Amino acid sequence: MRLEEAKLLGPTLDRAASKHSGRQGIQVLTRAADILRALKDDTSGLSLGKIAQRVALPRSTVQRIVNALVDENLVSSAPASTGYMIGPEILALAQAAQRDVALCLRPLMEELSQQTGETVDLALFKDQQMIFIDQVAGTQRLRAVSAIGESFPMSVTANGKAALAQLSDPTCSRILEHELKDGIGTQSVKQMLDQLNEVRKLGYALDDDEHTEGISAVGIAFTVEQSIYALSIPAPSHRYRREKKDFLRRLLNAKPEIRNAIPGAMIAGFNGD
Repeated sequence: MRLEEAKLLGPTLDRAASKHSGRQGIQVLTRAADILRALKDDTSGLSLGKIAQRVALPRSTVQRIVNALVDENLVSSAPASTGYMIGPEILALAQAAQRDVALCLRPLMEELSQQTGETVDLALFKDQQMIFIDQVAGTQRLRAVSAIGESFPMSVTANGKAALAQLSDPTCSRILEHELKDGIGTQSVKQMLDQLNEVRKLGYALDDDEHTEGISAVGIAFTVEQSIYALSIPAPSHRYRREKKDFLRRLLNAKPEIRNAIPGAMIAGFNGD
């Protein structure tokens, strides 16, 4: 009888232990994610005590998790301090994600360029500016091109405005004030915030000879895993004025295609499933 009971109860006990272990594993992953988010928000590095304070965990628990993250290069010691910061492996994963987004959208960018004859750019919002991460050059003899890795301001570019419209007004205000101090743009912060509200309603942004004289652009923005990207079509201004409606139509029609290419993308002005 006892032996039979053991046989019957054994699998039940194993399943219970397995479920308990699974819950513990999920809890550790959640805590590790909270720690990584805390470090992401402070690029100068955080001490174990400060991390524990921000994630509301005992210091000893934080130390165990941080040590494990250090072993995997997900966290590293901050220079000239006793704190910790995001590690090289996280940066490598972020770069891989950027490459994946560019790879997924490459066919769409090539199609848009072929349809319009113009250059199509993909940019990423990073460090309060737009960084070009991919481009399909237009077929026109006179065309607008930029180098991959080149950075552009936010308030005077179509992709920058589209990306800004994804952010809160207080965050936008800080970026706009910084650019105004650097002599970028002529509109006040209030005027720009009004313009960004219009961008949110329309789902696209324009650059009418604002960043570079003789070049104008249309742009849309979308979010992938908390990173903001923008797709834009720049063109010589004389051709842009003639073809703007067509550029806009094709770019807006591309929104569901972006969602199809990247199912997790959150696209401004697009409510389709």
